[in-house]
Amino acid sequence: MYAVIATGGKQYRVTKDGVLRVEKLDAEPGATVEFGEVLLVGEGADVKVGQPTLKGGKVLATVVRHGKGAKVSVIKFKRRKHYLRQKNHRQLYTEVKVTDIRAG
Repeated sequence: MYAVIATGGKQYRVTKDGVLRVEKLDAEPGATVEFGEVLLVGEGADVKVGQPTLKGGKVLATVVRHGKGAKVSVIKFKRRKHYLRQKNHRQLYTEVKVTDIRAG
């Protein structure tokens, strides 16, 4: 069984016992989090689609760890104008393991 959830402005396809990285959540490692914005739940030909979300649908997950993503360089440059700005960015993430998927 799989589900499509929305969190952090993005959508993720999750399966039971799957591990995924989402935008940083305010939860300690080992804590249980609940994603209530479930867009789709299904398995094979039996698929339930929400309008836009499923009523009563939720995905339960356990926080594995927090971390920082890979470094991304941000460069703004205009030729012949003596303009150059350089910055770096590392996005914070939370790694979660899906423990249960419930359809509404």
